Amino acid sequence: MTIKTTIALSEDHLRYAEKLVAEGQYPSISSVIEAGLEQMMAAESEQDPVSVMADEINRRMELPRDQWISMEGDTMFDDIEAYIHTKLAKG
Repeated sequence: MTIKTTIALSEDHLRYAEKLVAEGQYPSISSVIEAGLEQMMAAESEQDPVSVMADEINRRMELPRDQWISMEGDTMFDDIEAYIHTKLAKG
C-alpha cells in the first residue's frame, strides 16, 4: 500500500534525487527515497559479525559439558576432526 506524504529535502538532496531520475536510474523521486530507506532497513537487519560470534559462543556454552570438546593435551585437533566427521556422518 502506498501512502502519500510530504517531506522536506535539502537543496543538495533534492538536486541529487532529480539527477538520478533524469539519468533514468529511478522512475521518480519517491523511488529514490524508497531505495535509500530500503538500504537503511537492510543494513539495520544485518548483524555485526562479532555479535553473531558472541551469540554462537554463548549458545555453545549452554550445551551440557559432555558435548564440549576438550581443549587439553595434544589431541585437541584430532578430537575436533573426529567431532566434525561424526556431525557430517549424521547429516
